[in-house]
Amino acid sequence: MKTYAEMTAELEQLAAHNDRLTGSLRAARAQIVELKSDLERVGDPPNSYATFLRRTEGTTLDVLHNGRKLRVATAASLDLDALTPGTELRLNEALAAVEAVAASDAGNVVPVVESLADTRLLVAVAPDDIRALRRAGGLTEETLHPGDHVLVDLKAQLVLERIDRAEITDLVLEQVPDVSFDEIGGLGDQIEAIRDAVELPFLQQDLYRTYGLRPPQGVLLYGPPGCGKTMIAKAVAHELVLRSAEVRGVSVSEALENSAFLNVKGPELLNKYVGETERSIRLVFERAREKAAADHPVVIFFDEMEALFRTRGTGLSSDVETTIVPQLLAEIDGVEGLDNVIVIGASNREDMIDPAILRPGRLDVKIRVRRPHARAGREILGLYLDESVPVREDRAALLDLAVAEIYDDGPSSAFVRLEYGDGTEETLHFRDFVSGATLRNITDRAKKLAVKDQLRSGQEGLTSQHLRDAITAEFVENEDMPSAAHPEDWARVAGDRGTRGRRLDAVVPLQGRSRATAADEEEATAR
Repeated sequence: MKTYAEMTAELEQLAAHNDRLTGSLRAARAQIVELKSDLERVGDPPNSYATFLRRTEGTTLDVLHNGRKLRVATAASLDLDALTPGTELRLNEALAAVEAVAASDAGNVVPVVESLADTRLLVAVAPDDIRALRRAGGLTEETLHPGDHVLVDLKAQLVLERIDRAEITDLVLEQVPDVSFDEIGGLGDQIEAIRDAVELPFLQQDLYRTYGLRPPQGVLLYGPPGCGKTMIAKAVAHELVLRSAEVRGVSVSEALENSAFLNVKGPELLNKYVGETERSIRLVFERAREKAAADHPVVIFFDEMEALFRTRGTGLSSDVETTIVPQLLAEIDGVEGLDNVIVIGASNREDMIDPAILRPGRLDVKIRVRRPHARAGREILGLYLDESVPVREDRAALLDLAVAEIYDDGPSSAFVRLEYGDGTEETLHFRDFVSGATLRNITDRAKKLAVKDQLRSGQEGLTSQHLRDAITAEFVENEDMPSAAHPEDWARVAGDRGTRGRRLDAVVPLQGRSRATAADEEEATAR
């Protein structure tokens, strides 16, 4: 017979075995339950999705399901009052709406053509396909303008949301430039003329109304390149904001935030598709009207204006201007007003701009920006050689020296000889082609020479020799420019000196200014 101890050990062994069997049974049961749940889940019929269109009487809804309109029942847990057109719904196997899910954020992006009185929108799906679509819930109260881009569900015939595209943002610079009239030298008369044309009508609106004066719609700045036309336009926008802040009694930061300078990048407006360039011009003016709606000044600046608005019918280009020019004319003096909006154009080929744009009532004020004469040149040089620039010699003497060198009319400064059809000749010097950009480039060259000199010798400051070398280098660099120029282009320059109207037959470069070139020629002759 087994002893008590043996029986106890065997009983404990059987109990442990029983526990293991119990655990295995429980694990098997859990696995069976999980497999059953998976089997039921896999066996469930698929759910489908539909777009909510409208609510009907009772608890039924009209939805768009797989391109078909259906009237479906709803689950009790579905909040019918929270549904808006365009909401996505999950349907069960019986096609009953059981759950609202997040709406789709993908679809077709199309431009708005017109907003209808009943909140519908006309959108251009294609150039020859315009459709009337209903607004989704989130767009019911939002104001949409022609040209705005929207996301649409063409199957459900719904406009889902507004899409802010960067196409016009890329074409214009809305930030008001930080350029003042104090930074522009040698153009006092032009600055006064443009301030009278732009600032005075805006700041003295009551007086203008009293005298029955109409503020100008636009200003044209024309003249040689590099003479400050773009800087004047930027300064106008900046100073207009400052004066406007003073009149309205608001802070400058608030005025800068609400005002805009639309610097239109003209060539980027051109588009190969018919009507796209005109649409971009329309959007630029629409953006300006929106900004100016709250009595905030807005400047639209077209630089190189002749690139967009050439004279129609000349045949010198692809004749796209036959539709672009009328679009600009319609925006400037069309049915919609341009209150608090001033259009400024800049061009160095004003003869190529369509005359309809330049007539009074459109670009009313025309300001000629001439090349700087000696006094104006000294003023410009003084801006770039001010007290912040270290010099070794008297600053005023350096400026006088630079002016004398640049505006020298001796034989050594002869640039080109113009030969006219009547047998006469005329010699133009380097001074006849100096611009503000040229003067700045000369000062920059002199400063670089001063920096190199300081690194080599340790002596700080700009000297007269640095200026002489900079002037010589600038003129030598431009000596060969006339050889590739067409005589007609130089005729426009000669016209500034009273020779306009004479036929120019030839342009003969005169390279007497280049001392280095003259020395090389003498050495070659000696050899």
